[in-house]
Amino acid sequence: MQKINVPVAKEGVPFIGMSALATVVFALLQLKVVALICLGLTGFVLYFFRDPDRIVPSGQDLITSPADGKVIEIANGDDPYFATGKCIRLSIFMNVFNCHINRAPIDGKVLDMKYRPGGFLSANTKRAMAENEQAAMLIQGETGQKVVVVQVAGLIARRIVCWAEPGDRLKKGQRYGMIRFGSRLDVYVPATVKPLVEKGSKVVAGQSPLARMESA
Repeated sequence: MQKINVPVAKEGVPFIGMSALATVVFALLQLKVVALICLGLTGFVLYFFRDPDRIVPSGQDLITSPADGKVIEIANGDDPYFATGKCIRLSIFMNVFNCHINRAPIDGKVLDMKYRPGGFLSANTKRAMAENEQAAMLIQGETGQKVVVVQVAGLIARRIVCWAEPGDRLKKGQRYGMIRFGSRLDVYVPATVKPLVEKGSKVVAGQSPLARMESA
């Protein structure tokens, strides 16, 4: 028998359950307006925690987007987390209507992870990169190239979830975490790669190519 995949993130089940229960309670109390509001909220929470399958493009040289959203900045600089050297940073902003499941951008091994507590400024500002709560992950690809993916909390997002651990081997497009209710991801790729997106581009996690990597 084929396994049935429920396309909802498990982290969303408590939120969906609470809002659904509130809907039933208010409906039984015949508080129709409140029940309808709760029903709408249940629908939104269900939509927010959706977890669809994605078709991952082949090719070891492709770096795919780790998040759904919009590219808000592409900048040159240094990797401030693991000192991997000169990089290109691609920042992706996720609003509350984007799917918030995060996916590995390349095939590779998780070498290191760092968590930094911080504030909850709007994630689409430059200050958020320096001051917000964030979790960084260093992945070494099959060709030796290193990519850093940083989950950054936002104004509404107050919970970074990361299932990956150092030593794990991830496949490109594999789910590794999520951020609840609006946030951003910063991707640091080697300075030698060729970006395939520009500022303002809409991207889909695990599916949209961000850059093309050269062999190490």
